[in-house]
Amino acid sequence: MILVFDVGNTETTVGLYDGTTLDAHWRVMTDVNRTPDEVALQLRALLAAAGRPFERVTGVAIGSVVPSMTGTLSEACASLTGLDPVEIDARSPLPIRLDVEEPMTVGADRILNTLAASRLFGVDTIVVDLGTATTFDCITAAGVFLGGVIAPGVRTSAETLFRRTSKLPATELVAPDRVIGRRTEECIRAGVVYGNAESIDGIVRRIKAAWPAAAATGSGDRAIDAAPLVVATGGLARTFQEHCREIDRVEPHLTLEGLRLAHELIVGP
Repeated sequence: MILVFDVGNTETTVGLYDGTTLDAHWRVMTDVNRTPDEVALQLRALLAAAGRPFERVTGVAIGSVVPSMTGTLSEACASLTGLDPVEIDARSPLPIRLDVEEPMTVGADRILNTLAASRLFGVDTIVVDLGTATTFDCITAAGVFLGGVIAPGVRTSAETLFRRTSKLPATELVAPDRVIGRRTEECIRAGVVYGNAESIDGIVRRIKAAWPAAAATGSGDRAIDAAPLVVATGGLARTFQEHCREIDRVEPHLTLEGLRLAHELIVGP
């Protein structure tokens, strides 16, 4: 079994793969103040509660955008499994290309989304990753990361609204039944959910309009009007699926799948 970690600024998603099947997964807070021993205890408790002993783990892969957490997590996993975790970054020997001006600054999550999208879908793809930030990754069928967009995340923008407006209560991110709110809570939910949904759709439309034609995939016969597939991933992907016209499909664990594929390509099945 392969244990994988998608370390974000707010949350870390942990996945346990049995072959190509995501057997179990958890979301925990990303806490840079934890020691390796504390992280090891937390991981052991998660797997034990799910009835998955650590003795069955044969590989570990980490994709992290929080450098101060990467070493701690790697040390914790090494102590539990006796294995050297595979840490994914722009230097990893993967069959993708980062066609941007500063490839070393591309986050591990975007690298993994590029790998997973190119391997799973085989067409030009826009990955909308709804995390602490909302990122739009532009990926060709040939596994070329063209760049993209980074926007404030849904929860990030909502929390900023709550902090800066003392009379507005914090509320859950669920769309109201109507866009014209008649209570303060409804007004907030309409603004946050529908406002972000329109933002996602608008950015995707602009990306599609700017998408390179046949040169993107290296195929001279690519149809000019072949629009990229739009795939949403991340914790809020399903929440926004029904409110966004531009989202074609949802793959909530796309980044974890990229980690599984990266481990397989670097270490072997």
